[in-house]
Amino acid sequence: MTSHTRPGWLLPTGLILLSFVPVIAGGARIGQLTTGAQITEENARFFANPTPVVIHIVGASTFAVLGAFQFAPRFRGKRPRWHRIAGRIVLPCGLVVAGTGIYMALYYPHPDNTGDLLTVFRLVFGSAMATSLLLGLRAILRRDIAAHRAWMIRSYAIGLGAGTQFLTQAPWVLLVGPLDKQSNAWLSLAGWLINIAVAERHLRRLRNPVRHKATSRTEAPAVKVLG
Repeated sequence: MTSHTRPGWLLPTGLILLSFVPVIAGGARIGQLTTGAQITEENARFFANPTPVVIHIVGASTFAVLGAFQFAPRFRGKRPRWHRIAGRIVLPCGLVVAGTGIYMALYYPHPDNTGDLLTVFRLVFGSAMATSLLLGLRAILRRDIAAHRAWMIRSYAIGLGAGTQFLTQAPWVLLVGPLDKQSNAWLSLAGWLINIAVAERHLRRLRNPVRHKATSRTEAPAVKVLG
């Protein structure tokens, strides 16, 4: 790849990798539900009411993978029709993800490591994701491309929280032990906040591309990559 191609695909590739663990875990969950796996204390709530979690997993997987390609500017620029079609899929999927996430937080029995604090966090970020998507829809209907892009990026950051939460929780599990209600809540919050911080930093770069390029040249020498 040339130096122009590599940065264009670096971000969407990273986002797909970030979504890999929750997509695989979701696929395994659907496999349990469809193949009649043994019902345990951990998965009993899903067998009792499988429809919301199946819809959530399918919607989240579609939202994560298709949404990642929206961050490839050259691919998106060369295929504007694809961008519009994918957007008409991504946005409803995101609303489905937010809605089913809120439903499960409210009505599914909580496992031992999920307390009221994490439930509140899930309700807040689920609502924030749905609101961002609706604001993004309103912006594109008004032909406000910049606002549409900003709200969609924010919604995607929240929706991809499960991927980052794996990264915040895995070291705790390895070094300390199983998550309890408090550690599960705060490490989950950390995953969402990290994603939002990265999204806002990305938006600042998009709003000030000239300043960002100038800063990059100052901070590090240019590297020529032969294609």
